[in-house]
Amino acid sequence: MVYNGLRVFLVLVALFVSTNVFFSKEKANATVLKSNVERVNVEPDIEEVYNKLHSANYDLPKLESFKEALEGFYKLKNQGLVSKNIITLIDFSLSANTKRLWVIDLDTNSILLHSLVAHGRNTGDEYANSFSNAPESYKSSLGFYVTGEVYNGKHGKSLKLDGLEKGINDNARDRAVVVHGADYVSNSFIQNNKRLGRSLGCPAIPLEITDELISTIKDKSCLFIYYPSESYKRSSKLIS
Repeated sequence: MVYNGLRVFLVLVALFVSTNVFFSKEKANATVLKSNVERVNVEPDIEEVYNKLHSANYDLPKLESFKEALEGFYKLKNQGLVSKNIITLIDFSLSANTKRLWVIDLDTNSILLHSLVAHGRNTGDEYANSFSNAPESYKSSLGFYVTGEVYNGKHGKSLKLDGLEKGINDNARDRAVVVHGADYVSNSFIQNNKRLGRSLGCPAIPLEITDELISTIKDKSCLFIYYPSESYKRSSKLIS
């Protein structure tokens, strides 16, 4: 009698174990399938967001630069490295004499600001073409940043930046690469000098929008500096 009872008990245990293994595998397969579906849908989602942007009579950024910005933003958001649904996109493939900075609110799909922005003096003249993460290079650095503290420095109200990509822009804080206003970032400077002024590596902006822009993007929002660089694409872990 005891022997038969033991056999029944062992059979029930075996049945319980096999059932749990089956459902665990099914759950794991479902998770993998869901993950694959999410990855496949990233590009269409980004294009959908782009097509729904409210430009407020501003020019839209190029789709290619917006795709890279949003792809990296999603990854940083999932990692908890950025907290605001705001992206500052800077496209250094464009002429410095054109507005090539956009502040985009992803909650409302609207462009909040569209502005001139300077690149580093050794990054190029009217067009940017050379980038560096090295101290004293006086060049701009590509890639993803998170905004840090607001402070008052030699350029007045300024915003510190932390580069999030090792070997690409992670020396930003040590190099004092910050967002600040400058009188050489203006249409009048372009008219007098045939090109925008240049910084020591900072994304310098017009004085008249400094307070508004810094107040909007401070406190851990994402800033992305774009350029169609194959070496950057190979090195970055935030874009595919």
